[in-house]
Amino acid sequence: MQLNLTKPICFFDLETTGINISKDRIVEISILKVYPDGKEERYTRIVNPTIPIPAEVTKIHGITDADVADKPTFKDLAKEIYNMIKDSDLGGFNSNRFDIPVLAEEMLRADIDFDMKNRMSVDVQTIFHKMEQRTLVAAYKFYCDKNLDDAHSAEADTFATYEVLKAQIAKYDDLENDTKFLAEFSSRKKFADFAGFLVYNKEGEECFSFGKHKGKRVVDVLETEPGYFGWLLNADFPLYTKKVLTSIKLRSFNNKLD
Repeated sequence: MQLNLTKPICFFDLETTGINISKDRIVEISILKVYPDGKEERYTRIVNPTIPIPAEVTKIHGITDADVADKPTFKDLAKEIYNMIKDSDLGGFNSNRFDIPVLAEEMLRADIDFDMKNRMSVDVQTIFHKMEQRTLVAAYKFYCDKNLDDAHSAEADTFATYEVLKAQIAKYDDLENDTKFLAEFSSRKKFADFAGFLVYNKEGEECFSFGKHKGKRVVDVLETEPGYFGWLLNADFPLYTKKVLTSIKLRSFNNKLD
C-alpha cells in the first residue's frame, strides 16, 4: 500500500554513543524520504561523533571508534541532512522520545535552528505499543511476517519501521492513512520541549514538569524568580529545552511591551 501524504515524510533512525539526549552523539544516521507520489529517497551516513564510543554500545550497533575515525562529523553533514528533511514530517520507532530530541541537539550544536513547529511526527513504536506492546523486531515479524536479521543497523531499522507503519494502517481499520491522524495517535503527553522538562497544561501554557516549580507556569516562575532562568541556561539541560525557555522569556518580554 501507499501512504496518503500531503507532504513528504522522512523516516529515520540513529545509532549513537549512548542514550543521554544532551551528551551523547550520533554515529550513524539513515533517512528514508517518502514523497506523496510514493517516490522514495534514501540517505545513510556513518558519523564521527568526536567522542569515544563505549565498548558496550559498540556491541549493540557494531560501530567502533576505528569505523568513524575518518568519517565526517555531524556538523559537516548537518546542512545536507537539514535540506533533506526541512520540507518533511518525521517518522521513526521511538523517535518522539529519543531520535528527534537527539537530532535536535545535534542540529543546534551545528548552528542550525531546528524545531518541529511546522511539521508532524509519527512514532511507529507508540502505535505498536498501543496495539500490541512489543519491540521493533517483534513488530516486523508480527505485521510483515519477516525476520529483522540486521537489527540495530540504522538502514535496516529505518526500512523496517516504514514497512511496519504501512502494515499497521492496512491491519487496523481505526487507523487513518493520514499523517496528522497518525501523529496525534502516536503522541504521548504533550511536551513543550523534546525531553519532557516542559509540559503544556489544559490551557496550552508551558509549565515545568520537574523540581521545586513542578506544575507552575514557566512565565510565572521566570517573572518571580528571574535567577532561575540563568540557572537553567547554565545547568546540564538539553539545548532544545534551553531554546524553548529562551523563546518563552522573549515572548513574555514582548507581550509586556505591547
